[in-house]
Amino acid sequence: MPDKPMAQSLYEQLKQDIRENRLPVAVALKQEELATQYGVSRIPIRDVLQKLKNEGWLVQSGKCGVMIAPLNAQEAEDLSLMRQYLEPLILGYALPQLTNTLLGQAEDLLTELDNKHLSVADCGELNWQFHACLYQAANRPTLFNTIVNLHQQCSRYIGFHNTQLNYNTTSQDEHYQLLNALKNKQLKLAQTILKQHIVQASNKLVTYLNGQPTTA
Repeated sequence: MPDKPMAQSLYEQLKQDIRENRLPVAVALKQEELATQYGVSRIPIRDVLQKLKNEGWLVQSGKCGVMIAPLNAQEAEDLSLMRQYLEPLILGYALPQLTNTLLGQAEDLLTELDNKHLSVADCGELNWQFHACLYQAANRPTLFNTIVNLHQQCSRYIGFHNTQLNYNTTSQDEHYQLLNALKNKQLKLAQTILKQHIVQASNKLVTYLNGQPTTA
């Protein structure tokens, strides 16, 4: 087995390259070619590909291979439908537990997100950390872990918003609106803002993807 630092670095690099469209879509990924490209042996490549497949970043291709699936409008819509109900729900449990310290941590994350020079990967990670900072206060681990899994599946789509649809400014405006509602203990308003935040981004993406040619 590869040592953890190298394996983690390889995992993060492959995930970033998938987000930023540096690897071919809808064709089987060859372990030998990836091993040469990333300067490692086939064993860590095999293990990382399996991990990415388990997390939904890759799908089966043939009997033994894997590939990057094209972005899919119906999948994006389904993920949004689940998020727009589960995330306002957990926010309701979280609000009574959101201390000034936690709200300050969330605001610090938004300040970091304001940096225009962040990579797509860093934007995605900070975006999730902001949401997670709020949701973890609910102390509902089963619900939270379900949302974690949804965000993992959404990562490619969130990255696409930032790179292709230039949605980051709008997203940040909505983040600040959400944070202000939480600071003022306005639960219904906060839940409405959060749901619209998810729905509007999804609608923009689904409209774009439905206008693209289908990959054979």
